[in-house]
Amino acid sequence: MQLTRTPHVVVVMGVAGTGKTTIGPLLAARLGVPYAEGDDFHPQANIAKMTAGTPLADEDRWPWLDAIGAWADARVGLGGVVSSSALKRAYRDRLRAAAPGVVFVHLTGDRELIEDRMSHRQGHFMPTALLDSQFATLQPLEADEAGVAVDVSGGPGEITERAVAALQGLAQPSL
Repeated sequence: MQLTRTPHVVVVMGVAGTGKTTIGPLLAARLGVPYAEGDDFHPQANIAKMTAGTPLADEDRWPWLDAIGAWADARVGLGGVVSSSALKRAYRDRLRAAAPGVVFVHLTGDRELIEDRMSHRQGHFMPTALLDSQFATLQPLEADEAGVAVDVSGGPGEITERAVAALQGLAQPSL
């Protein structure tokens, strides 16, 4: 199943530890489009809060989401993949307002698996202590949102192939 180019701008979303930073670049390579790491759009104050184990408030997230939305908007019609937790519907609505036509790949999985993966990460600012707040905040994609849910069990290649297959089922955006 070969899919090399897509006009979609894909937001790889999910709670911390689902593999957004691993799957995002793999999916972008598979689709033949650029990848942007969502964490790179955070202001230093956000990273400091999360490193200290303090969940971000919505006021902290708006500038971050606006920066991701601006990147996504610049890629409309060209395609791209960007990671963002996008846990709440309001966050996804804000991204869609900036870049109409974005689609979401929601990486989903069992909490124990995700916590285990988080505990083995090195050099990441997000502590496992914030996982409960991530799950409490999560509002899964709704039926009227363009996107797909992809299970994160298995290896990165397998997850990426599931995401590609799921995206193929979505209608191409009208340009």
